[in-house]
Amino acid sequence: MDVMTLNSYQALSPFEIKDFLIKHAQATADKSAISFINAGRGNPNWVATVPRDGFFLLGQFAMAESRRVLDLPPGIGGMPKAQGIASRLKNWLATKAKEPGANFLLEMVPWAVEKFGFEADKFVFELVDSIVGDNYPVPDRMLEHNEVVVHEYLQWAMCGDPRPEGTFKLYAVEGGTAAMCYLFKSLKTNRLLNPGDTIALSVPIFTPYLEMPHLEDYALKTVNIHSLQEDRFQIGDDLDKLLDPNIKAFFVVNPGNPSAMALSEDTIERIGKVLEKRPELILLTDDVYGTFVPGFRSLLGAFPRNTIGVYSYSKYFGCTGWRLGVIAIHEDNIFDELIAKHSPDVLAQLDHRYETLTLEPRKLALIDRIVADSRDVALNHTAGLSLPQQVMMCLFSLCELMDDKKDYQRGCIGIVKKRVEATIEGLGIDIPANPLFDYYYGLIDFEFWMRKYLGDDVVKWVKANVHPLDPVFRLAEEHGIVLLNGGGFAAPDWSVRVSFANLSDHVYDDIGRAVRSISRGYREAYEASLKAPAI
Repeated sequence: MDVMTLNSYQALSPFEIKDFLIKHAQATADKSAISFINAGRGNPNWVATVPRDGFFLLGQFAMAESRRVLDLPPGIGGMPKAQGIASRLKNWLATKAKEPGANFLLEMVPWAVEKFGFEADKFVFELVDSIVGDNYPVPDRMLEHNEVVVHEYLQWAMCGDPRPEGTFKLYAVEGGTAAMCYLFKSLKTNRLLNPGDTIALSVPIFTPYLEMPHLEDYALKTVNIHSLQEDRFQIGDDLDKLLDPNIKAFFVVNPGNPSAMALSEDTIERIGKVLEKRPELILLTDDVYGTFVPGFRSLLGAFPRNTIGVYSYSKYFGCTGWRLGVIAIHEDNIFDELIAKHSPDVLAQLDHRYETLTLEPRKLALIDRIVADSRDVALNHTAGLSLPQQVMMCLFSLCELMDDKKDYQRGCIGIVKKRVEATIEGLGIDIPANPLFDYYYGLIDFEFWMRKYLGDDVVKWVKANVHPLDPVFRLAEEHGIVLLNGGGFAAPDWSVRVSFANLSDHVYDDIGRAVRSISRGYREAYEASLKAPAI
């Protein structure tokens, strides 16, 4: 594809460029009778079956409970009743012993009752009434039992060791996407981030974190904190930029997307040194891939006072369509303190915004302001994630917590690890093992590998003669393969992101060989340029 056409695509998000790549790759696949391979998007091609079986079986019990209360011929049932419901569920499950999900539910209820000190009827009623979806979410921020369960899950999934003391307040939201939107809105609304303020981004990073700050809605300035492949994607000297008092917040995706690398213990300690000098620096960490790194440690676990945590269930449990996410803020945090320090004029404006919710709006915690802001305050009374979604979230969490041997985690990691190994074999290169690598994505940096295997002269020629989008379009047009351009993630321009989550195992060595073929083509073009007669 000619350079002028590629230039026209350069301002687009990688996820928009992907649509053009798909058209080229499909056309190539149809014309050449080769497989169309789309490794551009990270939707996993596996699902967690046990909690889903439990969910759908629990739904059958819920409808039996509805009909027990009221059963009119037109198909009208009643609202389930709490008294004795745990015993009725146990007896009902005994008649369904061979049904998928029955054993899980039978074990789950007594496990949760013992683990968390729940009253069995109250816990089971919350699940049953919620799966029917016959009430508004109460509390609107998150159901009581679900919040306790998910809090424990997040301690395992995000916080690592040592476990932070105290309690995180959680808001169940419609996936990580909603979490991002709600947080940007509330940080601005509560004057924690104002138009013209500067935030730092740990790059490369998921593209919306690059794009949203510059919308007129927020008008933020950004400073990039780079993680380089030669440093195994740990933050180097760039971390010192955070000492600038003009930087109000530091946004991180951990493990990275697209780097797929978790922050090391040393990097986390160095961030802690920054916080010693800048105790009011806001940290926001998006940790959706943390469960793919055993022993993962989030900034939320290391620095709970300064950190807003975002987690999505989508990738680990294969549930992107369920839209399940959580915002977590510790009860002891800097955000409420920063709001309390606003000028009298600003405090008066915020009082007016939230005065319909409480008699003492200045005592309203940021997490509850986020809930209200997500529904433009006036609709706060109908806020909250839908109750069937919260049941699914609860069952996902409980299923993982009950898995003492972590068989499910090993299984998920095993799937993506096998695909990484096949890609590396196809590339024909050696990559040392790294316990911080999550195997979910891979960033293949043409410049880095050409410099290592072909030399600086080839790299100089490529950078002078090849457009950064050429690799992804060449892969689509010549091999029917869709990968995303790394430059759109603030990764190196001549890099591509491959998802190891969404395709069958056998295609990944083909991807590796195709990438190697593109590199070989650049080398051959360089060699041909040396032989070309001078004009």
